[in-house]
Amino acid sequence: MPRSLDGLVLAPVADQAPGQVGTRTRFTYHEQDGRIWAEYAGGDVVRGQLVGTRAGDRLDFRYVQLKRDGTTSSGHCVSTVTLLADGRVRLDESWAWESQEGSGTSVVEELLS
Repeated sequence: MPRSLDGLVLAPVADQAPGQVGTRTRFTYHEQDGRIWAEYAGGDVVRGQLVGTRAGDRLDFRYVQLKRDGTTSSGHCVSTVTLLADGRVRLDESWAWESQEGSGTSVVEELLS
């Protein structure tokens, strides 16, 4: 199993559609006993939260976010955790909105401090 996500800051490698998570969004992850959670913000997202579980290299979580225009949205995501050659963590994500139409994939990678 790749290393713990606890305390790591990750960011998307590419922008999604306008009004969603993008390269300016920062996720701060926490992990304890198979549970994961994170706070995120940046770009069009004022505040976001995710909470879920980790089993090996698989994350399964729900997320909710508040956008700059005052709207909220929520969804479900399953991610695969991998370790990059330089030791950073990468998440390959498959997500689907639950509060609106739409689904997709994205990649987030650990930022070096």
